[in-house]
Amino acid sequence: MSGTFVGMPSFPKAAHDAVRNPTLRANLRHATHTIRERRSKAVAELGDWAELREAGKQIKDHTLRHLDRYLVQLEESVTAAGGTVHWAADAAEANRIVVGLVKATGESEVVKVKSMATQEIGLNEALEAEGIAAYETDLAELIVQLGEDRPSHILVPAIHRNRGEIRDIFRSEMGRWGRPAPEGLTDTPAELAEAARLHLREKFLRAKVGVSGANFMVAETGTLVVVESEGNGRMCLTLPETLISVVGIEKVVPTWRDLEVFLQTLPRSSTAERMNPYTSMWTGTTDGDGPQAFHLVLLDNGRTDTLADDVGRQALRCIRCSACLNVCPVYERAGGHAYGSVYPGPIGAILSPQLRGTASEIDASLPYASTLCGACYDVCPVAIDIPEVLVHLRERIVQGGPTTRAGSKVILEPAKGHAAERAAMRAAQWAFRHPAALATGQRLAARTRRFHPRTVPGPGRAWTATRDLPTLPPEPFRDWWQRTHGSAAKETGR
Repeated sequence: MSGTFVGMPSFPKAAHDAVRNPTLRANLRHATHTIRERRSKAVAELGDWAELREAGKQIKDHTLRHLDRYLVQLEESVTAAGGTVHWAADAAEANRIVVGLVKATGESEVVKVKSMATQEIGLNEALEAEGIAAYETDLAELIVQLGEDRPSHILVPAIHRNRGEIRDIFRSEMGRWGRPAPEGLTDTPAELAEAARLHLREKFLRAKVGVSGANFMVAETGTLVVVESEGNGRMCLTLPETLISVVGIEKVVPTWRDLEVFLQTLPRSSTAERMNPYTSMWTGTTDGDGPQAFHLVLLDNGRTDTLADDVGRQALRCIRCSACLNVCPVYERAGGHAYGSVYPGPIGAILSPQLRGTASEIDASLPYASTLCGACYDVCPVAIDIPEVLVHLRERIVQGGPTTRAGSKVILEPAKGHAAERAAMRAAQWAFRHPAALATGQRLAARTRRFHPRTVPGPGRAWTATRDLPTLPPEPFRDWWQRTHGSAAKETGR
């Protein structure tokens, strides 16, 4: 299981097989429709949802503008509370830090809270390479890990699995990782949850090191916040002697009061709940209560480069609610694996190419994995204009070529594969500047419409491989207008 999936084919190639899997399509359709209907009802309960959404946007934008100041304040607050702060410029550095911290404890296993940041850097693989076992404790992440699979959704990583598949995974794989599944396990949700609970309980009670991410970090107090629905996170955050949290630098908020906004919008947008069943907060260490050693690893890994983009930086507002995935017609049909990233769906299509650059085939294709319908923007609780960023990234790829990273510098490479598109745009520009030529071309196209193919050869095949060319009318609009309204237009002076 890879944390970043780099090396996968482009999105169109990966999605080609996914849309032909009827089981996957059925699982996704049922899950996304159910979640978004519940979310809609939960949001409708709040008369000030639009104001909360704007407040969340403003808080995030303010924080990003002054991120340097708030990160320094966060470090000072965490240190004063008994924690230790580490700075990681990229995934490799973050993995080295965490591996070193675990080795220093003398332990050979850790329990993990669901964390997209640790998936992003491939931490499980880095720990395994050093002989350290990392056990996922979130139910969906457990299913993914046992099945040697990859997560396909931000909120529900195993959304592509149905109950029968989960039962089979538990029966065949649990014994290799610890306590085996009970005899005669069925696919009823209660039995599956009980099997997972029994399997995980022994790990919670035995583990000396916990690894987490965080939904939010409060700069003024050094407090970290994890919200969840199952309680596994709280077990990982309170029982081990050492806690290591790997968190993206964009997760900081200035004050404790700022949490009030997000603790209303996040649960409603993600799980359609008024509040999360478990909201765990910790500030440094406390003698005799909880972990006695706390380490915070602040992760950059492309975030500073993203922050430098005036349009693209709004992706860093994301609070990982997954609402955009549940309304996206592309995600519903292709699933999360086709995006080749731990961040699938619309938010992944704008976040991954900025964090990783667009040098790989999969990253260069992600900004095109959208219909630009705007449903993702409508439901985003922090008003990220995902369609705007998608178009911005497409423009960057076409005009400037893919990006690669060399140390701290982002390098634009020459664009490849878009020569025909640029030539077509130049031809269209010329035609629109010459009305007579445009009118002649329209009449010629209308008169030869019976001979037009449904698809086009060459570079245009990428567009018509999944779409038919639109059928031209018998006559151009300007000719129809002149024929039907020409006399009236002359009389009125139009």
